[in-house]
Amino acid sequence: MSLVTEVLYWDKLADKALLRERLTMEEGLAVLDGDDKQLLPLMQAAYKVRSYYFGNKVKLNMIMNAKSGLCPEDCGYCSQSIVSNAPVAKYSLLDKESLLAGAREAMARQAGTYCIVASGRGPTPRELDQVIDAVTEIRSTMPLKICACLGLLRDDQADRLAAAGVHRYNHNLNTSQTNYASITTTHSYEQRVETVEKVKASGMSPCSGVIIGMGESAAEIVETAYALRELDADSIPVNFLVPIPGTPLESYTRITPMHALKVLALFRFICPTKEIRVSGGRESSLRHLQPLSLYAANSWFIGDYLTTGGQEINTDHQMIQDLGFEIESCAI
Repeated sequence: MSLVTEVLYWDKLADKALLRERLTMEEGLAVLDGDDKQLLPLMQAAYKVRSYYFGNKVKLNMIMNAKSGLCPEDCGYCSQSIVSNAPVAKYSLLDKESLLAGAREAMARQAGTYCIVASGRGPTPRELDQVIDAVTEIRSTMPLKICACLGLLRDDQADRLAAAGVHRYNHNLNTSQTNYASITTTHSYEQRVETVEKVKASGMSPCSGVIIGMGESAAEIVETAYALRELDADSIPVNFLVPIPGTPLESYTRITPMHALKVLALFRFICPTKEIRVSGGRESSLRHLQPLSLYAANSWFIGDYLTTGGQEINTDHQMIQDLGFEIESCAI
């Protein structure tokens, strides 16, 4: 396609997204396979959709690694997995005061959502009680939205978290249904979908996303975007694989900044009304092109991730300000 033709094509996809019509597989692949020289027109088209629904507001989220290591699952990307030899901290669920301190830090960083994340297949009764106790106090003292990520849930566990005031629950699909067994074998793709459905039934907001760069094809990226659209996830974290030494995926190649931005544009077109959050691997995959991600996404994690470091807080704030965007208030 010529320069003018491609610009018009991206605008056509933006208009289709604004009408909430799903992109075809051919259109999705065109986004991922587009000429790098067309990146700026593509991001401008994605921004057309992003700005319509979210203006120039940026949501910030902060992770608390509430329980580290000690996980019996064999997820190939994860340094906390039983199959990982990565030298990560291992500790049981943090006490209430530590979780409260994390919430106060989230407020200081201007994060509107505080994400309590625990390794493991799913929460034990004791762990669930600890999280609920902390959430109850946070909700009574701070204007923060709470997201929990504790693994696979039973119906009663989802209901209890919702009743305690957890706003959102995260359980990522991670990759396509086709690619799933090559990444994890100790639980299934279907079990992940079931947990998200339980979250929805409980009244919590469903959060589910992907990790890009785990050997999936371009078509599988589009298929996963379709799946998240059908699942009606309110928030979609888009992670980019950080190949951690000691994990089964340590030899995988980091994706390029250009490809990362095309993926974000794709998710904006396919899930136009949803929070698209640039998550793990933002700094190492996007590098100096990080600010451009906000032309498609409307949310960032701020600070460190689970076992990998993030960017200096003031640098993130400055990037947002330099772009002319505004951090969304943390008030509920």
